Amino acid sequence: MLLRQLEYLTTLARERHFARAAEACYISQPAMSAAIRKLEAELHVQIIQRGNRFIGFTPEGERILRWAYRILAERDALVEDVGAMREGLSGRLRIGSIPTALCVVPILTSLLCQAQPRVRIAVTSLTSIEIQRGLSQYGLDVGVTYIDNEPLTNVRTVPLYPERYLLLADEAQLADRSAATWAEAAELPLCLLTEDMQNRRILNAVFEQARVDPQPAVETDSISALYSHVKEGPWATVLPHTWLLRFGIPEGMRAVPLSEPEISKTIGVVLHDRDPEPILAKAFVDTARRIDLQSILDLPPSD
Repeated sequence: MLLRQLEYLTTLARERHFARAAEACYISQPAMSAAIRKLEAELHVQIIQRGNRFIGFTPEGERILRWAYRILAERDALVEDVGAMREGLSGRLRIGSIPTALCVVPILTSLLCQAQPRVRIAVTSLTSIEIQRGLSQYGLDVGVTYIDNEPLTNVRTVPLYPERYLLLADEAQLADRSAATWAEAAELPLCLLTEDMQNRRILNAVFEQARVDPQPAVETDSISALYSHVKEGPWATVLPHTWLLRFGIPEGMRAVPLSEPEISKTIGVVLHDRDPEPILAKAFVDTARRIDLQSILDLPPSD
């Protein structure tokens, strides 16, 4: 068995098309097919469902694919580990972050890169489900997501800070209010994240607890888009307190805490549960453990 054959499998799983997978691997399609058939013969199982086009993997193939992700990830971790012993920490750290935490990730990456200037960072905005999938398939090194809401599997978690929720609206809508209820927020023309985002599912559960059913006027998968819509239009939104602390409250608007009920959810770092921890993921986690993010972020919003 060659590592290259496992790379062909993982590429095929990503592309879902023989010709595109072969092109991505810089080989011909017949060469890729022959390599996969050779692997099938060596393992005495059928890996690919046969057809005129790529249909999918057999059950045995799905199991082999999971091993392929793991073996290739361990190969990469070995190279990084030995390279760090020889030349110091380097390489590309792949981070997946939910949109609500994107404004906080730079605090950690800047500290990491100050200590390890040869490390390169790739940050991708993903849903919590995509982060779980990315870690499971070794396409991500770490994720930044909710760790106390929807179940996570086969990961280690490091808490970072509690996410609180504020209502951002026009000053006239909030007058001199120091707080608002979720029921009151539901009556406003709201911009909210789309249903595939865990933040939206959290808010939906809170609105349901408050026995209201808001009908948002605008939905998007981007926190910055929510912020921009509220800033430019006649809408209100519910935002994590971290975004307003980092980017401020637009002129002519106010942000107040939401109550009845009062809730918060914990944002944390997640990484694949494996030993030894990949060296870049460990460096990121060590950075997260050294800093008290809550003390930086848990400040009252100002008008």
